[in-house]
Amino acid sequence: MKTILLSLFTFQMIFAQVVFNEYFENKTLRFDYFHTGDKNSDSYSFDELIEEPFWGGSKVNLIDKFNYGKYKFEVYDLSSNKLIYSRTYSTLFSEWQTTEEASITQRTFSETVVFPFPKNKVRIEFYGRTKENKFEKKFDYTIDPANYFIKPEREFKFDSFKVLGNGDPAVKVDIVLIPEGYTESEMTLFKGDCEKFAGYLFNSSPFKENKDKFNIWAVEAPSIESGTDIPAEDIWKNTLVDSRFYTFDLERYLMTADNKTLRSVASNAPYDQIYILVNSSKYGGGSIYNHYSVCVNNNPYEEYVFVHEFGHGFGSLADEYYTSDVAYENFYPLHLEPLDPNITTLVDFDSKWKDMIDQSTPVPTPQTDEYKNVVGAFEGGGYVAKGVYRPMQDCTMKSLTKDNFCKVCRRALQQMIDFYSE
Repeated sequence: MKTILLSLFTFQMIFAQVVFNEYFENKTLRFDYFHTGDKNSDSYSFDELIEEPFWGGSKVNLIDKFNYGKYKFEVYDLSSNKLIYSRTYSTLFSEWQTTEEASITQRTFSETVVFPFPKNKVRIEFYGRTKENKFEKKFDYTIDPANYFIKPEREFKFDSFKVLGNGDPAVKVDIVLIPEGYTESEMTLFKGDCEKFAGYLFNSSPFKENKDKFNIWAVEAPSIESGTDIPAEDIWKNTLVDSRFYTFDLERYLMTADNKTLRSVASNAPYDQIYILVNSSKYGGGSIYNHYSVCVNNNPYEEYVFVHEFGHGFGSLADEYYTSDVAYENFYPLHLEPLDPNITTLVDFDSKWKDMIDQSTPVPTPQTDEYKNVVGAFEGGGYVAKGVYRPMQDCTMKSLTKDNFCKVCRRALQQMIDFYSE
C-alpha cells in the first residue's frame, strides 16, 4: 500500500509541474502527418501544421496517465527538454495492419494529433507499439510556433451550437457531433438527432451520473447528398466526410478515411471527442480510440450502437463478443496482456480488474447462473472464443443491450470522465 501511495504521489507531483499558462495558449495546434506501411512495417512523414481557434481539453491533466492505444505522442519544451503534453491513441491504420490486405500491399493514411498551441519551440515525438506492446520511437519533429507556415485559415468554417452546455470546456468532457449525409434541407433533422442521441448517452451509467461533467456541441455542416456510401450495393454519395460501409470489407463497419476534412469540420467547436452521426437506416458504426466514433441515425439498434461505439472511442473499451466476422487476424496475441481495460489474457491479470473479484470467485470463472451477475474472468472476448477473458457474462460491449456496461467498464469510463473534468 505504501508503494502504491508513493507512486500516486510521485505521479501527481510530475503532472502538477506542468502549468498550462506557462507553456500554452488557449487554442489548438494541429499536426497532420502521413502514416505509410504494411503488415510488418510503418513510417511517418510530415504533412502540415494548422492553428485552430479553440482548446477543448484539460488544462490540468496534460500528461496521459492511461496506457491505452497503439500509439503515443509526446510534446517537449525545446529549451528545457521537459515533457509538457502527451496522449495515447489508436488509428484506422493500426486496424488495417491486422487485415489480410496489409500482407500483400502498402497503404498511406492521413492522421492528426492535436495539442494546446505552444508559446515556445517544442519537439513532438511519435511512438508506436512493438509486437510485444512496448513503445518504440518512430518519428520526431521540431516546431516553432512563430513559423509563418502554420496555417491559420479555416478551410471548413461552419456555425456550431450547444446541445448540452455545462460550463468551461477545460473542466468538461467536450463531444462535438458531426453531421454526415445530411443535406442543407435536413439540418433540422440533424438538430433533432443531436438532442435524441445526447439523451441516449445519458440513459447509460456511468454517463447519467456524470451528466454535469459534459458539454455537447454540434456543427451545422451540410452534405451535398443525403446518406452514405454502400460500395457493395454500388451506392455512392457525395457527403461531408466521405463515410462508407464495408470498411475493410466488413459490411457493418462504417468509417471515414478523410481525416483532414473531419478534423477541419470538428475545429468549429472545442472538443475532446468527435462523434459522426450518419444519416442512414442501415445498421452500422465504428470507433477509434481518441480519434472518432460513428453511428447511424435511424436504426432500431441506434441507441446501443451510439453508446457502444462511444465506449471504444472514449474509454478504449474492447469488444467482448467472440462470435464475429471481423476482418482482423490475431488482433489480440494470447501471449500478451491486451491494452484495453476490459479484456485479459490472464498474462498480467493483476494490472486489470483482479482487485474487483471476490476471493471466493474462481478464475477463470464458469459461465453458470451462480456467477451470472458476478465480476470474474469469463472466457470469450476480443473476437475469439478461447484465450481472451471478459469481466462479466454480459455487458454493452458484448451484446445488443442498453444501460448495461459491466462494473469494470463503468470504472474505466469513470476514470476517463474524471481525467477530462478535473
